[in-house]
Amino acid sequence: MTTSTRVDLALLGFRGTPPLNRTGGAGPTDDGHLVVDGFDAAIPRNPDSPFVFDGNRVFRDGTDVGLDIGVIGRPRFYDLHTADGVSYEKIAKLHGRNVLATTVLQTCIRYGEDQRCRFCSIEESLRSDTTVAVKRPEQLAEVARAAVDLDGVAQMVMTTGTSAGKDRGARHLARCVRAVKDAVPELPIQVQCEPPADLATITELYEAGADAIGIHVESLDDDVRRRWMPGKSTVPLSEYRAAWAEAVRVFGRNRVSTYLLVGLGENPDEMIAGANELADMGVYPFVVPFRPHAGTLAVDVDGAPAPDPALVEKISREVGRHLESIGMAGADQGAGCAACGACSILQTVGG
Repeated sequence: MTTSTRVDLALLGFRGTPPLNRTGGAGPTDDGHLVVDGFDAAIPRNPDSPFVFDGNRVFRDGTDVGLDIGVIGRPRFYDLHTADGVSYEKIAKLHGRNVLATTVLQTCIRYGEDQRCRFCSIEESLRSDTTVAVKRPEQLAEVARAAVDLDGVAQMVMTTGTSAGKDRGARHLARCVRAVKDAVPELPIQVQCEPPADLATITELYEAGADAIGIHVESLDDDVRRRWMPGKSTVPLSEYRAAWAEAVRVFGRNRVSTYLLVGLGENPDEMIAGANELADMGVYPFVVPFRPHAGTLAVDVDGAPAPDPALVEKISREVGRHLESIGMAGADQGAGCAACGACSILQTVGG
């Protein structure tokens, strides 16, 4: 697989619906999960894409593009229910071959239209009744045990909408981690949250059993942040930097990560420099293309396009080259988005 083909797939997506897919929710979504040339890939499902997935292969303009495609089947744990009748699939999802992912709080104080991150659709899956608002620790422990035993899950990601408390949702994350670790002590877990106002909460997450942490800023440019994340941008970059530094102190080098979205209008050279600076301080810069999808303000209101493929490849290659030079690999995170890598091309270019 050429890098340019991987970039095109990441941006243009394909027509077709693999057995493992999801619609709505937090993070990159409206995707189908496949294994492409040995790498997990979360690919947008786009009815206007020139690529077509026919159930086994990927074609462009009627020609097989030559990718080695592995199809991931529907996980067996999806067919189970809790004692009170909640489908396991509403509590956690399989991502890629072996990642269990959940949003422990499916609401966000920043979801009002004047505050919402314009690329986010965290509450849409709640409105479509494909999830539950709050995942209880005991539910997650039950689902995690089943996902490991039935489907070979090897890592878990727990993210959260932002709550009104000073911890911004981190303490509920800690309760959930502790319950899962009690049930499945061998399962690596990454937690994801905004910088908690009290940095001691980062230690609480670590002591609960989290193996890695994502503190996602999406952009290092304040103008971009105010335009795309009006609510979240009220948390200054100085708080992010303090949280990253504390997280590296507590969790260790390359056990901390942050999303950086390509395509929001940030200066490419400044993004590359900022990503490399983060890597040097021990924070993995997970470079991901902005992915337009319905249910977000970026698409429904702004009509924002996907970024230029050449820009995604340039930034990913340069950041990947630096990561390789300092010996920082996403796979070494142990758990989380960077360890999975399905939403990015960094793992194919050195990261």
